Amino acid sequence: MPEVERKSKITASRKLLLKSLMLAKAKECWEQEQEEREAEKARYLAERIPTLQTRGLSLSALQDLCRDLHAKVEMVDEERYDIEAKCVHNTREIKDLKLKVLDLRGKFKRPALRRVRVSADAMLRALLGSKHKVSMDLRANLKSVKKEDTEKERPVEVGDWRKNVEAMSGMEGRKKMFDAAKSPTSQ
Repeated sequence: MPEVERKSKITASRKLLLKSLMLAKAKECWEQEQEEREAEKARYLAERIPTLQTRGLSLSALQDLCRDLHAKVEMVDEERYDIEAKCVHNTREIKDLKLKVLDLRGKFKRPALRRVRVSADAMLRALLGSKHKVSMDLRANLKSVKKEDTEKERPVEVGDWRKNVEAMSGMEGRKKMFDAAKSPTSQ
């Protein structure tokens, strides 16, 4: 029996209406939360920072006030630095714990690997270990070819190029080229 597609009990217009109502409610909640945050911030600042009364103070009193404010700023700056250091430490710890959890699950995300050039000797050392002394000098096994020998083998023919093109056209010309390529190597 083929499976029958289940039809939704809610119509599309009803879904759209519910979605718009949910978005409106979420917007109201978000705006209320923002207002509460602003009110909390204003209350906190009013509690922590008293209003300054600088009218009618002498020069020495103003200097003392500046020194006190400077000391408070230093203290707040130190607290901010300490909190920032704790935040960085906690972030690293969270990252390490996430990696441990992923490792324990067996779903480890592999990082993007960079392409590294490794010589054949280094690759063999990595595979076999440092005890085995194996060298793969690939260039040593190559056949050396002298330039003079290759120039002597091919005599330079200067002639009418049109005759050469006409002679090499068609299947006969390809056979001649194939035979010509075969013969110098067999000598």
